Amino acid sequence: MPRDQRQGAEVFWQSFGQGERPAIAIHCTLGSSNLWAKALTPLGQQIHAVAFDQPSHGQSAPWRGDVSEPGGFQTQVTRIAASFIERPVDLIGHSFGASVALRIAVGAPEAVRSLTLIEPVLFAALPEDDPDWQDLRAKQDHFEQLMEAGDYEPAARGFMRDWGTGQPWDSYSETQRERFTACMPMVENISRANFEDPAQIARPDGIEQIDAPAMIIHGDRSPATMPKVAEAIAARLPDVGVACVEGAGHMLPATHPEQCASLIAANLERS
Repeated sequence: MPRDQRQGAEVFWQSFGQGERPAIAIHCTLGSSNLWAKALTPLGQQIHAVAFDQPSHGQSAPWRGDVSEPGGFQTQVTRIAASFIERPVDLIGHSFGASVALRIAVGAPEAVRSLTLIEPVLFAALPEDDPDWQDLRAKQDHFEQLMEAGDYEPAARGFMRDWGTGQPWDSYSETQRERFTACMPMVENISRANFEDPAQIARPDGIEQIDAPAMIIHGDRSPATMPKVAEAIAARLPDVGVACVEGAGHMLPATHPEQCASLIAANLERS
């Protein structure tokens, strides 16, 4: 499997499919490129997808950035993803990875052939007076308080409860729990960017300039903000479909890969 230095980080990636169309798949926070295997393999005749491990994820080296830099991790992951783009690509992202994909599409719409966003967590797209946004903001405030107090383990437990597959915390191995806990400063940097949007992904007339066919996917068992985020982003895209996967929560590519593959394929057909 390939590995090299990209944007100052030692990055591991793998490929799925042998199709003619280049694609990039960007995974979620605390996930890895492996999560894409079942969702992308059925598309192998159409696309040749690169899926990389973000810093401190999977087989890539630890993130060496400054946790106090607003959106610092998002910026590095965006630059790593962009380094794989040589011609217009089918861009696919999940959760935080969807925010990165949207940032690329806003910054360089000409580089995107199609855009598939699965459970995007760009909470800055929602109005702050939305009750579900306020509930989520209260959880984020609690998370930040835990981090300020150095209570990383309960912060990790809460994060995995709200944004994981539903697997109980105690069922993870000790090694996994230690890794999740150690990653919390990075997760805080990511989660702050989801709310504060330092890269101004949701700026006026930014999302509106994306002319590639877009698909936004969410689950009907996801946190209450997720369909609202999907609809808020979709309202600003000129060519978009929104799909809700029945019985699915936030970790759609892992729990419902067949449905993800079908919806990605439908979006590919439109571009």
